[in-house]
Amino acid sequence: MSGGPRITAIRTHLMQAGPLGVSGWTADVKNSITTGTRNWLFVTVETDAGIAGLGEGSGWPRVVEAAVRDLSHVLVGEDAFAIERLWQRMHVAIMGHGMSGVVGQGAIGAIDMALWDIKARALGVPAWQMLGGKVRDRVRAYAHAATPDQARAAVARGYTAIKTGGVANPVEKAAAIRDAVGEEVDLMVDLHGPPWLTAPDAIAICRALEPLHPLFVEEPLAPEDLAGYRRLRDATDVPLAAGERHGGLHGLAPLLLEGLVDVVQPDTGRAGGLTGLRKIAALAEARFATVAPHAGSLGPVAEFAALHLLAAIPNALVLEKMDPDWPGRAQAVTRSPELHDGHLVVPDDPGLGVAIDEAFVAAHPSTRNVGLPRGGWPAGTEEAGLYSQPRHPRGRIARRPRS
Repeated sequence: MSGGPRITAIRTHLMQAGPLGVSGWTADVKNSITTGTRNWLFVTVETDAGIAGLGEGSGWPRVVEAAVRDLSHVLVGEDAFAIERLWQRMHVAIMGHGMSGVVGQGAIGAIDMALWDIKARALGVPAWQMLGGKVRDRVRAYAHAATPDQARAAVARGYTAIKTGGVANPVEKAAAIRDAVGEEVDLMVDLHGPPWLTAPDAIAICRALEPLHPLFVEEPLAPEDLAGYRRLRDATDVPLAAGERHGGLHGLAPLLLEGLVDVVQPDTGRAGGLTGLRKIAALAEARFATVAPHAGSLGPVAEFAALHLLAAIPNALVLEKMDPDWPGRAQAVTRSPELHDGHLVVPDDPGLGVAIDEAFVAAHPSTRNVGLPRGGWPAGTEEAGLYSQPRHPRGRIARRPRS
């Protein structure tokens, strides 16, 4: 039986990306809010046929880079077309490290994404064609807003869906944005699932958000608190979304198998690549849930991968779009997705349809890859990252009475 081209090398491209335009999550709050803490890790898989593929991995990119290099030892010389076999091979290779979580899934996912790119390029088809063909020609996207003015600006750019939230005053913030954009724009609220947000608090917040008719409330609890999700599911009617902080299919599976979420949010860079995303989407379909991939601190290559996935599955809901973002995002790649009327156009070029500018990436070497939200977390701490008395939301937002 003939195979495909053989893998000859795997190269990593780690870069420092600037801070997001709206969210302060990736800012260096101790030194300067303009100093980013995001790293983007791109991976090139080369073959003896002269065809190379591109992927992107997250889940702590500086650490993932080391994992990718380690995995290369079990991949060089293998058939690049045997995507499922290599996906399983990589999982077996890291078994000795235990439950490797987002780092393992980030490394496997970056390589897997590149393998899909290789095979689609070799066949002269876009990646969505290999995923089953198009269900849609464009994918709805949402922007972020922290203020009514930012929300109105996003609507002016064509968006029909806006996400807001945070750990301080999310109800008031969401209500102000709802008043600013009206009922025709879909509103999502991200609570970020901090460890001190308990189930009673989350229940109170979700009940207070019910009159705003959110498309979903994201991460209302810490990802480990499955018992809390069970309580919340029984106590509110708002659609619930979660999954971005989990690694791969098995990390997300309990949320879906128990029916704890209506929307699953796999991070495109740490969900095990397109192979892992496809498995998650199939499980979500079986459990009558929709898929809204997380973008967060991800770079532009993962965004293209998410577009291909959402183009080919029936239960796609919406894609997170980092808009506005650091200007270097567009410079790091050869092209950016086209945005029309709040939707991203699905690319038709072979493979993922994007390449990186290696010179630009190399000109932005990694310096740091951890940080806190702008202003510190919790707010009011003297130094970012050093806090001994977290400010609990109870009473200020969590105990707001139902409308």
